[in-house]
Amino acid sequence: MRSYRYSRWDGTQESLPVDGEDLMEAMADDLASHGDLRQALRNLMQRGMQGRMGSGFEGIREMMERLKQQSRERLERYNLASLVDELKERLDDIIQQEREALSPPPPQGQQDEEAATGSQASDGESADRAAQQGAQQGASAEASDQAGQAGSGDNRQRREFMDQLPEDFASRVKALQPYNFLDPQAQQAFDELMEMLKQQAMGNAMRDMAQRFADMAPEERQRLKEMIADLNRMLDQQVWGEKPDFDGFMQKYGDMFGPNPPQSLEELTQQMASRMAQMQSLFNSLPEDLRQELQEMLSAAFEDEELAAEMAELQANLDFLAADERPSYEFSGDADVPLEQAMHLMDELQKVDALQQQLQDVGKAGSLQDVDAETLEAILGPEGRQELEKLRELERRLEEAGYLKRQGDRLELTAKGVRKIGSKVLRDIFNRLKIGRHGGHPTERRGIGIEARLDTKAYEYGDHFSLHLQQSLMNAVQRQGKGAPVRILPEDFEVYRDENLNQCSTVLMLDQSRSMGLNGCFDAAKKVALALHSLIKMQYPKDSLHVIGFAEYASELRHEDIPSSSWGSYYPGTNMHHALMIARRLLSRSRHGQRQVLMVTDGEPTAHLEQNLAYFNYPPTWRTIEQTLQEVKRCTREGIVINTFMMEQDPYLMRFVQEITKINRGRAFFSSPSHLGQYVVTDYLNNKRRRRIA
Repeated sequence: MRSYRYSRWDGTQESLPVDGEDLMEAMADDLASHGDLRQALRNLMQRGMQGRMGSGFEGIREMMERLKQQSRERLERYNLASLVDELKERLDDIIQQEREALSPPPPQGQQDEEAATGSQASDGESADRAAQQGAQQGASAEASDQAGQAGSGDNRQRREFMDQLPEDFASRVKALQPYNFLDPQAQQAFDELMEMLKQQAMGNAMRDMAQRFADMAPEERQRLKEMIADLNRMLDQQVWGEKPDFDGFMQKYGDMFGPNPPQSLEELTQQMASRMAQMQSLFNSLPEDLRQELQEMLSAAFEDEELAAEMAELQANLDFLAADERPSYEFSGDADVPLEQAMHLMDELQKVDALQQQLQDVGKAGSLQDVDAETLEAILGPEGRQELEKLRELERRLEEAGYLKRQGDRLELTAKGVRKIGSKVLRDIFNRLKIGRHGGHPTERRGIGIEARLDTKAYEYGDHFSLHLQQSLMNAVQRQGKGAPVRILPEDFEVYRDENLNQCSTVLMLDQSRSMGLNGCFDAAKKVALALHSLIKMQYPKDSLHVIGFAEYASELRHEDIPSSSWGSYYPGTNMHHALMIARRLLSRSRHGQRQVLMVTDGEPTAHLEQNLAYFNYPPTWRTIEQTLQEVKRCTREGIVINTFMMEQDPYLMRFVQEITKINRGRAFFSSPSHLGQYVVTDYLNNKRRRRIA
């Protein structure tokens, strides 16, 4: 019996609440069908498993659906279009804060007078201001000089400068960069805005340098510009098939890349491209007009136009060299999102995409070790990482349970694992038959043996002393009458009736020709072999079973090789002649009991042996038919019974099978793949049981 122990979770309990037997049971059908252990493991990981009492583990499909839900929640919540307006409002607030510092509130009477005067002159002043703004946009150098003069002049000059600022964001930023704010808080807010824009414009490609950009001395900024220019030249050389001098580049600029500099140009471009990917995805997710406006905003943060141009070229080079296209995302929500948060959103969405790809690759030919556990935990929480660890535990659990063994880097089924597959297939067959009368009852007790008969008889000398105690006591009570103690005499003994179980040697011949695979019959035939082997090992251990596969040639299949065996997709032929020769040789070793051949096929013989070489012809020649039937006659002379399980019902095939049964006196069954197991197992059981007449 299984036993269960309950305790409070303290983190030390096993992470996978299903044992190796449960896991092997869940994989048995896949292994019986195609025998590919890695594919069976991947399928189990894909679908997950519900264990006993609600335990189990989450499958990759469910995990991927949870990741998709995380993306949907973000896309349905936010509106990217708001980030451009947020930047404008942020700059407007800074300008308004500076204007308030420049214009302290006058007395109340003066405020009313200025308000009246201002309202009368507003139309003329607005026209003048518009002309001034146009001039400001057309001459950025002159605006810079004016900004410097205004920043060092009196409040009147400052106010005039602020009034003449252009309307668009990029021109305002360029005009304000040389300006010295009167309000220190406004100056700090503007510096923070510029630093943020520069960092985002650099796409975090050189995060450390971007953070230090504001404090760089002029010579350091010049060196940064030269480094980016040299990097662009190397990327151009790589595009044109030339060999860039990466070592020379790192000797010159290595100190700019922190304590862990990249070791190759590929590593450097990969790091930079992955960091700039968020900005590119953000651009791709915006409408064309907002995309252009945001690009101008970011470019305006650089006072040095040459540096801005080099950064734009670097981004273009990295995009060209990127292995995949940067994805775009369709946001449909209402919540506003600032630029910094939008970049964080891009990072999260791209991580979700990467995790989904990693999990999808596991379902093909990848490994769970390639899945980024830390990122998965960041997206799905600790329980997401716990489910991943459960999946990584599968192989170890199956190895510890003795179902798998490791040969170098390969995992293989053990004999115990193959027996488990056969046991599962056999139980499925019995369940389909609803064959309780054949003893196919599931039980928690495990062992090898034969179910005792329920009917009894009076004991006779020579009978096997399998005593039915209750009936024997009842016989004594009925003979003696009331009273104690009850005295039992030999004439009271009641024993179970003996069942004469014939010892049987069996050869199962499996057709591996191409048609068996194309018609879907071979998987059913493999399951029959596994079920029959399990039945014999568990209930009739004195019997023997050999399995022969035949196509162009025939050969014996070891029990452990049956799950991975396949049909012959390259070589034609159905060589029953060769298979019957091997079967007769194997059965000649058994001198006692019944000897039989169970042949599973879907066609007539199309090949035979001549001097140990296979001769194939379709339609089959008379020589092939003759040689095959001659081997049937040899089996018949040696007392070997041939029972044929035909998977097709073509009239010509039926005549050939009838010819075999006419010669051999065996039986023929015409079955479909879905019923083959019931036919073979039931026939075997019926041949085994012979009641002894008492």
